[in-house]
Amino acid sequence: MGSDRRLFLAAALDDDARHALAAFLTGTEMPEIPGKRVPVANWHITLRFLGRSTSLQQDKVLAALDQELDHEPFTMGFGGLGTFPYAEKATVVWLAVDHGGDDLVDLAVSCERAAVIAGYDPEERPFHPHLSLARVRPAENLTRLVEDFPAFPGRMMVDSVVLFESISSPDGTRYRELDRVAL
Repeated sequence: MGSDRRLFLAAALDDDARHALAAFLTGTEMPEIPGKRVPVANWHITLRFLGRSTSLQQDKVLAALDQELDHEPFTMGFGGLGTFPYAEKATVVWLAVDHGGDDLVDLAVSCERAAVIAGYDPEERPFHPHLSLARVRPAENLTRLVEDFPAFPGRMMVDSVVLFESISSPDGTRYRELDRVAL
């Protein structure tokens, strides 16, 4: 393993939410989500992608995050499906956050401040809380799927920000938890 790692900060799903969502998506009445599915073990809500990082940068972002996080734990709930960039030409299918979204935005702002303090370039894209479920190539019109897909009723407690490493291999990408900063 080299000195540089691909890192990101995220809200991790707890096991109960992960299992409930997996069961919900594979229910007998559920429409099929097209594309290459994100493995269940990789489900999370990215708060700030950091990219290639040294051990020193990792330490700096964790120290800054420890200073910047000033949030109480909160409940997050999910909704229906959405897509990027838009439903008529979808390349990513995601699950919406319909409860606790403002809290996730606040966490993302703290993660952004910590990343900039640690020396990362500012993020230019706006933060949109979501859980990626599938990547669609080539793009498809998924308007009907998004409109007809029922909301997932699950909720979970968010009580920390997790630093993950993204590890690519011929078998796919997996995420390894490196550290966690409690709220």
